[in-house]
Amino acid sequence: MNPTSDAKNMTTPAGAAAPRVGFVSLGCPKALTDSELILTQLSAEGYQTSKTFEGADLVIVNTCGFIDDAVRESLDTIGEALAENGKVIVTGCLGAKAGKDGGNLIQEVHPSVLAVTGPHATQEVMNAVHTHLPKPHDPFIDLVPGAFGEAGIKLTPKHYAYLKISEGCNHRCTFCIIPSMRGDLVSRPVGDVLKEARALFEGGVKELLVISQDTSAYGVDVKYRTGFWDGKPVKTRMLELVQTLAQIAEPYGAWVRLHYVYPYPSVDEIIPFMATGRVLPYLDVPFQHSHPDVLKRMKRPANGEKNLERLQRWREICPDLVIRSTFIAGFPGETEQEFEHLLQFLREAQIDRAGCFAYSPVEGAAANDIPGMLPEEVREERRARFMAVAEEVSTERLQRRVGQTLQVLVDQSVGLGKKGGTGRSYADAPEIDGVVHLLPPEKASKTYKVGDFVKARIVGTQGHDLVGQPV
Repeated sequence: MNPTSDAKNMTTPAGAAAPRVGFVSLGCPKALTDSELILTQLSAEGYQTSKTFEGADLVIVNTCGFIDDAVRESLDTIGEALAENGKVIVTGCLGAKAGKDGGNLIQEVHPSVLAVTGPHATQEVMNAVHTHLPKPHDPFIDLVPGAFGEAGIKLTPKHYAYLKISEGCNHRCTFCIIPSMRGDLVSRPVGDVLKEARALFEGGVKELLVISQDTSAYGVDVKYRTGFWDGKPVKTRMLELVQTLAQIAEPYGAWVRLHYVYPYPSVDEIIPFMATGRVLPYLDVPFQHSHPDVLKRMKRPANGEKNLERLQRWREICPDLVIRSTFIAGFPGETEQEFEHLLQFLREAQIDRAGCFAYSPVEGAAANDIPGMLPEEVREERRARFMAVAEEVSTERLQRRVGQTLQVLVDQSVGLGKKGGTGRSYADAPEIDGVVHLLPPEKASKTYKVGDFVKARIVGTQGHDLVGQPV
């Protein structure tokens, strides 16, 4: 008799309390969507879920392994879960990482975990759950409580959601180990993506954030083949995907926001569409650096492209375009001249929202072998100088908003807005950009709740944020 397969076929007796699974999700929005898939399946099968270890029959930890700090956080969280609960299943990027002895890193550090899987491994996780916690009921005859129909369960607030369009990445940037954990690019079928989008809008989502490792490369792996949605042919390509998402969003008055967009020439086709207002004029473009020699050492895609000229051309077509980006300061071999080139690019490119990491060696990354590793204090000093310039540029661009009237999506409302609240304009993605602080409305009859759109006249700035008066 196979005890494992026997456990998988077991179900909880009728009338027994549903088994409870504690769940912790670490890392980026792409990891969050993996968590949502697992939680949807758990709920479909009748498991209860919670964000705490206490009272759970077992715990699932979805890990991040991108940088050393994330590795430490993941390993610490697994340790806490083992100490407080004892029964832990681990999934996510760190689960795919090898340890010093060639075995699995997590099992070397925490040998008592029940099971370890890599990222986007919903079925493997469920198999492990079934092995250690009997299935409550049949998913084919039960509805998923609290889900967005075919889109499943979401961990974000109800008014916005992430839509993952692909997994993996074809690039081999020297500072990055994600392809070794998530594999090469695999685009989701365009029909499935659009079906999920519609389910989210039907469920009340007002902002859809399109994510992947490389959004611009959507469909490359399937040679942009034609798929079908709603009985119509749709090409598996970024432009057609964005156009169709805009069509689906329009009746709901919802936003579509694009993240992780590499500056390929093909992106030029999207900008005129943004200028029409059908999709938010906002691009999250991970430039990482500006100097050609540093980009070459990084093995960045499109490193030969003239990014400054491209940005200027985009803004000529769409003056309202907002650019957010991330950069690395102190990359191995970076000279003071190369770093100054980056600062000058930041000023000339007028990046609206810029984040910066001081280079941190990541175990397994090819960049560790590049000559010229800079001392940590130099890397941190350059990051601080970068952020000072980034703040100057951002503050100046925010100041231009004063006097404008912007549409704001409400994230927080105090007393139905009568005591104010916070929200975001098209220029602000959740959690990574600024917010609009909403003042109490001048009209006593004016109210708003979370998920509403309101018009606000911008009356001032506050650090990285705006202050708006609802009108």
